[in-house]
Amino acid sequence: MNSSPGFVTVVLLMLGQTHGDSVTQMEGPVTLSKGESLTINCTYSATGYPNLFWYVQYPGEGPQLLLKALRDKEKGSHKGFEATYDGKSKTFHLVKSLVQASDSAVYYCVLSDTVTGTAGGTVMPTNFRE
Repeated sequence: MNSSPGFVTVVLLMLGQTHGDSVTQMEGPVTLSKGESLTINCTYSATGYPNLFWYVQYPGEGPQLLLKALRDKEKGSHKGFEATYDGKSKTFHLVKSLVQASDSAVYYCVLSDTVTGTAGGTVMPTNFRE
């Protein structure tokens, strides 16, 4: 896959829904300059209050847990990223105020139903301009 200098190109993937539970992210890719703010919207559909997670996959690596929230109103944070579990609006938006080139990655919003053990998610590629 060829890409212009200073850009990262990532293919958008979609993971399937399981047992009626699903998450919906804004579509990408997104290109940002260093120092800009990033918000990746994530809305979920599930009964009750599932566990919510953000995973990140850096180029050439496997997915790794970025942050999680296990109950309503809980805020997860790690490496300048934050997401707040909002059970009323069923959202778990990922936010970072100042992105860096090292944040160029694929971001997964994932839900897990602790009763059935199901999970679903989508992948969000984020590109950065030098």
